[in-house]
Amino acid sequence: MAVNKTNSQASIITRDNAQLAKPTGNIYESVVIVGKRARQLSAEMKEELSNKLAEFASTVDNLEEIFENREQIEISKFYEKMPKPTIVATDEFLEGKLYFRRNEEEETA
Repeated sequence: MAVNKTNSQASIITRDNAQLAKPTGNIYESVVIVGKRARQLSAEMKEELSNKLAEFASTVDNLEEIFENREQIEISKFYEKMPKPTIVATDEFLEGKLYFRRNEEEETA
């Protein structure tokens, strides 16, 4: 089984756990924050892609027409090559671009 090295290398980045934990003081809390942001980014990307692909929606059930739509294929390939939401979210977190706050109930408990 062949592995696409350009995609696999681009989606794997080694991170320093201490650096990731520094903004919150807790690695698990940092991971939760990054995870929530990654889900937001993923939902935005999915909606954007769906909107672009909806332009190509066909009311005709002609299989040849569906498979020959090069623009649709190029749009899909573009989104596949984009950085993964978890990588973008982690970079935003480490660069201090994410705003997060703790619930007051948790702090008083």
